[in-house]
Amino acid sequence: MILNYVEILSRLVLAILLGGMVGWERESSSRPAGFRTNILVCLGSALIMVVSLKFYGLFEAAHSNDPGRIAAQVVSGIGFLGAGTIIREGFAVKGLTTAAGLWAIAGVGLAVGAGFYFSAISATVLIIMTLTILSIIEKKITHGNREKKLRIKAYDQPGEIGKIGSVLGDHNVHILDLSIDHIRNEQNIYINLRVRLPADFDANQVIPHLTQTTGVIQVELKDDSG
Repeated sequence: MILNYVEILSRLVLAILLGGMVGWERESSSRPAGFRTNILVCLGSALIMVVSLKFYGLFEAAHSNDPGRIAAQVVSGIGFLGAGTIIREGFAVKGLTTAAGLWAIAGVGLAVGAGFYFSAISATVLIIMTLTILSIIEKKITHGNREKKLRIKAYDQPGEIGKIGSVLGDHNVHILDLSIDHIRNEQNIYINLRVRLPADFDANQVIPHLTQTTGVIQVELKDDSG
């Protein structure tokens, strides 16, 4: 396949546009891999594919030459970049969707570099739909309004968090995140929990159970606003 300069430039520019579309969504959601990262991944993948095709055109007489050999390394290599977006914060693991998005946008870049424009554009639209529309649907179907915040005031003593976690576990309450606030000159701590409640959750049972736990002074349950 012979690629002229105009064709090469058009493919790279298209890769920038498609990567930027996905990157803008990630940037607006304050994700670790945002606008520029997605552009660079898509552009780099497209460039690698273009280089692979150019090599194939230069050495197509060699029977062992495979135009997809270099490009195939993008699929495995992008995993190292994606791993950098995955972090553990308290009990929650974040960044999996962003990592998967980087892997997908790398595929878009390869498609652009190979000249599969319809596939690349269609995939970009579907990726954005997955990150936006399907995210809303998923939250309504799987979680609904069952993600809440618990703020518990308790005495600062050993084993307190373990006892609270045990009570929540008995009621099938899943802890997503946890942080602790220490107030100066106070003997108390404030335990902030982001939790996912079971479908049969009954606050009239769980909250009294928590307040009856040794060391717990006050329990406040409110909606998780994000």
